[in-house]
Amino acid sequence: MFAVIQTGGKQYKVSEGDTLKVEKLELEVGSKIKFDVLLTSDNGVIVAGNPVVKGVVCTAEVVAQGKGDKIVVYKYKPKKNYRRKQGHRQPFTQIKILEIK
Repeated sequence: MFAVIQTGGKQYKVSEGDTLKVEKLELEVGSKIKFDVLLTSDNGVIVAGNPVVKGVVCTAEVVAQGKGDKIVVYKYKPKKNYRRKQGHRQPFTQIKILEIK
């Protein structure tokens, strides 16, 4: 069984027991969150919602909060001695899917 959930403007295909990194959620580690399900499949039977599937909820637990790897943003203009270097680390929330029902 799998489901498609939406969080942070992105959609994720998840199954029970999956661990994934999503855009930062303002929750404490160990707290639980419920996601609406956009699409679900159980034994080959696919049910698509409009926009969500009624009566189906995906429950997840927050495992960790963190920051991703650093990326370097470098701007320059040729022949003008203009250079700007900036780093960025995107915050994320790591969640574990507990159940889909």
